Amino acid sequence: MRTVSSRKQWLALFMIAFAPGLFASGKLSLDERIEVERGLSSEMANAKMQLPRSKKALNFSSEGRIDDAAWQKAQREYGIAARVGDQIQITRVVIEPDRILLEINGGLKGGHRWYDHIQVTAPIGTSYPTDQNANSNAASGSLIAVTFKGGVPSIKSSDIKQILAPLFDFDKHSATGNYVEQLPAPIQKAIKEQHAVEGMDREQVLLAMGRPRSKSRETKDGDELEDWIYGDPPGKITFVTFSEGKVVKIREAYANVGGSTAPPLDPR
Repeated sequence: MRTVSSRKQWLALFMIAFAPGLFASGKLSLDERIEVERGLSSEMANAKMQLPRSKKALNFSSEGRIDDAAWQKAQREYGIAARVGDQIQITRVVIEPDRILLEINGGLKGGHRWYDHIQVTAPIGTSYPTDQNANSNAASGSLIAVTFKGGVPSIKSSDIKQILAPLFDFDKHSATGNYVEQLPAPIQKAIKEQHAVEGMDREQVLLAMGRPRSKSRETKDGDELEDWIYGDPPGKITFVTFSEGKVVKIREAYANVGGSTAPPLDPR
């Protein structure tokens, strides 16, 4: 009886110590995490207030409050990332248990303007500059942390845009939507259905499937091939192979618990 009681006490202490973090991180489902990442990554907006550059994440609460002292200190030390009316882009999304980190304009990587060297190339060979405001004075990027009391809740990307409304106006821009509309119909369809097809570039695969679990490279017959690997064992594993920046092969296999891979699945 003492052993059982001791085990119960140990379990209770474990739950007290670790359960809050576990429950907080579990509020956002896997599908919701994917939707948030895809819905915010590459999105453009116009700044509605001055945004400082910063190495450390600038907190912005889900209630719409900023830490005035921290924001002013960052602006004094690093300058301004965007002035009112400047165009910004969310270049990375990281979801943590109690906050969502948004990298703005590539983060704090130097004094150049992020749009001086970034463009999106469609498969037909036409380039579309990501910036539509050549006179913007944005100096560089920044990092914003959207914080939530009690952990990140069940939420959608559209909800986060509403939270960010005091900072950014997303209504004038939808980088993902505008870009996808320029693509051939088969690639648009694949992005909507969230799978890869041959001929896609890396940007299009990211829009369709998100970030891969891992990547690998090899040289075969003089060609440099790069595999993006999606999925975790046990379950379906998808290998998306690139050559010269384009998808040349998609292969699916089933991985067992130990990581060994079974023969490819039949095509759907």
